Amino acid sequence: MSDTEQQSAPQTGRQDDDLSAFTEDIARQIQAFVAAVAEVARGDSPDSAVSVLLLEVSQLLLAGGRLGAIADVIPHEQYEPDAGYEPDADTLREDLAALLAPIDEYAEVFDPYADEPEVIRSRLSDDLADVALDLIHGLTHYAEGRLNEALWWWQFSYLSNWGATASAALRALHSVVAHVRLDARIDDETAAEQRLLAQVAAEATGAE
Repeated sequence: MSDTEQQSAPQTGRQDDDLSAFTEDIARQIQAFVAAVAEVARGDSPDSAVSVLLLEVSQLLLAGGRLGAIADVIPHEQYEPDAGYEPDADTLREDLAALLAPIDEYAEVFDPYADEPEVIRSRLSDDLADVALDLIHGLTHYAEGRLNEALWWWQFSYLSNWGATASAALRALHSVVAHVRLDARIDDETAAEQRLLAQVAAEATGAE
C-alpha cells in the first residue's frame, strides 16, 4: 500500500462511520414520525391530533432538510434490492380521513415556480399516508442492515416526493392551528368590545 493510500484509508473509514451515524440518526427521526402518525390515526386523543401532527411533520422536515443538505448518496448496487414486504397504508389513510374529516381537504399551489402556478386540491390523510409509505420503504432496507440503500432512498424520495408532500401538509396544519388560535382571539376581543359598548350605553341611559 502506498503512503497516499495509507493516509486516505483512515479518512475514508471516518467518513463511512460518520455516514453510518448520520443514517442511524435519520432512521430514529423517521421511526418516531411513523409511530406518532399511527398513534394519532388510532383516534385515542382527537383533541390534540392536529397539534401532534404539526409537531411531528415539522420534526420530519428537519430530517428532510438534513438529507437535502448532504451530497448525493450513491447506492452500492446498480439496482435497488428488493425491500420485501411492506405494510399497506390504506388503513392508516382511512383512519386519518375519519379523524380529520372537517379539515382533511385543502388547497395547495403545486409548483410556485411554474409560469402559471396551479392550485390543486389535496387531503391531509392522503399526504400523511403517502409520506409514511415512502419512509417505511426505506425502513425495510434499514431493518435488513442495508444502511446505504435506506439513506439513498430517503434522500431520493425526499427530493422527489415526500419533501414537497410533507411541506404542503405542514402549511395546511399550520393554517388550521393559526385559524383556531387567532380567530378565537378575535372573537374574544369582539365579544369584550361589545360588552364594553353595552356597558357604556347602559351608563349613558342611566345618566339621562
